[in-house]
Amino acid sequence: MFPTPEEIAGAVWHLRAGRLVAFPTETVYGLGADAFSAGAVDAVFALKGRPGKNPLIVHVADVDMARGAVADWPREAQLLADAFWPGPLTIVLPKAANVPDRVTGGGSNVAVRCPDHPVTLSLLTAFGGPLVGPSANPSGRVSPTAAAHVRAYFAPQQVMVLDGGACRAGIESTVVTLTGSGPRVVRLGVVGAAEIAKVLGVSVESGSESGDGTGAMPSPGMLANHYAPRTPASLVNSNAILTGLADRTRTFAVLTRQSLTNETPHTLIAMPTDAAGYAANLYAALMRADAANVDAILIERPDISDGDPLWGAIMDRLQRATA
Repeated sequence: MFPTPEEIAGAVWHLRAGRLVAFPTETVYGLGADAFSAGAVDAVFALKGRPGKNPLIVHVADVDMARGAVADWPREAQLLADAFWPGPLTIVLPKAANVPDRVTGGGSNVAVRCPDHPVTLSLLTAFGGPLVGPSANPSGRVSPTAAAHVRAYFAPQQVMVLDGGACRAGIESTVVTLTGSGPRVVRLGVVGAAEIAKVLGVSVESGSESGDGTGAMPSPGMLANHYAPRTPASLVNSNAILTGLADRTRTFAVLTRQSLTNETPHTLIAMPTDAAGYAANLYAALMRADAANVDAILIERPDISDGDPLWGAIMDRLQRATA
C-alpha cells in the first residue's frame, strides 16, 4: 500500500526540518534530503559514510525543477528528458550556483534525474524543490530495492521511510554527461548508449572520463568495490557452483540460473534468465544471501549471449560487488 497524503505531508515536514527521508524510485530506494541545504546534504554523507568526492544525484519532478539546479539546459538535455523522463536516465550538466558544492563532490557539474515512481513524484511536487537521493544504504553496500532493506540498514530515528513497494528496474540509472566534447555514458544502467544515440542523432561513447579537474568523480557508482554484501562474494562459472554445492566443509549462498536442487547446508537462490528480470531481482537476492549467515556467496556468471545491452550494466554491478 502506497503512503497516504498525510504520510507524504509528514515526509515534507521532515525534509524542511533538514531530516532524511528514504523514497522509492523505479531503480532503487533513495536517501532523500533538500538538495539546496548544505546541512541536510552533509547529513546524507555522514549517515552513509560516503566519500566526499562521490557526487549525489539530484532528483526533480520535471524539467522546470531541473532547470533550477543547472547553469544551462541545452537542446540535448531537452531531447533526452522528452524521451526518457520520468525514467532511469541521469543527465550531467554544469551546476547552478545555488547547488552546494557538497552535492557535486566539489565538482563543477551536477547530475539530475526525474524518477518514474508516483510516490516520489508526489513527494517532490509537495516539497516544491529538488532532493538529493543516493541509494539508501551505507556507502558501498548493496543498494535497497524494498522499504524493508532500508529499514534493515537504518533506524527509524535516522531515516523516515516511504514504502512504495519493490523497485521494478532494480539497478541504478544510466548516467550520461553532456559536459564534454560529446555525450558520454559514464555509468551503465537501464538505458543503453544506443538508445541515447538514437534520440540525439550522434554517437555516444561509454566509459569513464577525465573529470573537470576538481578531483570529483564524474558519476556515483564509480568505486571499484561497490554494491557489495558484507559476506565475501565471488563471480564464478557454472562448474564452480556445482563444486560449491557439493562442499560440506563450508556454507554458501548461491545465485544461479541453473535448475538445481537445494542441498543443506547451502542456500540456493534462483535467478531469472532474462536481463530485465535478473536486474530487478539482483540486489534483493544479494540481500537475502547476505542474511543467510553463510561463509561465502557464489554468483554464477550469467550467460549474456542474447545480446541484451542491459547485461553490461548487470555485469558492472556484479564485478564491483565481488571486487
